Amino acid sequence: MDADTPFTAVDRDLLKRCLNREPGSWNDFVDRFLSLIYHTIGYTAHLRSARVGPEDVEDIAAEVLLQIVANNFKVLREFRKQSSLATYLAVVARRICVHELVRRQKVKDAIKRGESRLAEPEPDDAPAAQKGMESLEEVEKLLRRLSGREKEIVRLYYLEGRTYEEISTETDVPVNTIGAVLSRARKKLRETASAGSSAMPDPRTVKVPKAPPIATPKPPKAPKSKSKMEPIPEHRTEASE
Repeated sequence: MDADTPFTAVDRDLLKRCLNREPGSWNDFVDRFLSLIYHTIGYTAHLRSARVGPEDVEDIAAEVLLQIVANNFKVLREFRKQSSLATYLAVVARRICVHELVRRQKVKDAIKRGESRLAEPEPDDAPAAQKGMESLEEVEKLLRRLSGREKEIVRLYYLEGRTYEEISTETDVPVNTIGAVLSRARKKLRETASAGSSAMPDPRTVKVPKAPPIATPKPPKAPKSKSKMEPIPEHRTEASE
């Protein structure tokens, strides 16, 4: 476990309460992590030069919370406790945010072209936020084993949700080569996962408080707790490798 981002006893207790669906646990979770989610969304949009207002931030934050509670808290159940819960949630929020920004841009582009419906994305070229087979922590672990362009391609695809074309433009690697690199990465991910294996709220009722005014974002830091819980340890979010 990374000593700079420990999984604290407070977060361990909160996670356990949420997974056991104890009364009040979800409200405590939202109080503790919502400002982190807001800030991650603002910072991610800033990095992608996407213009978002308070309503956009609220909508994307609501989508993040919906995905956290979906499938009996699947996102929380996949947390392997090898980092702080705040670090894990920041990566989750970033991936979902990237997916939403890409989806919204496609809608805008389709409207400009006068199209009534969007084309379905290619199965192997969908944004990484749509893919659920890879554990976020396993990807982070894999990145520590990679270097050079291979590491950059995996990071852009899995953590930033870039398409093959976007990755090709940024790394100057042919599109068909990117597919081969990611195929090898998936194999390593499966090997990594094999080596390391050992009353839920209705998503439709999730309420998201209004987002604060948008300011020039800084790299996300874990927020101070609104309750009597101890503060969440700070963590680092890398904009790029």
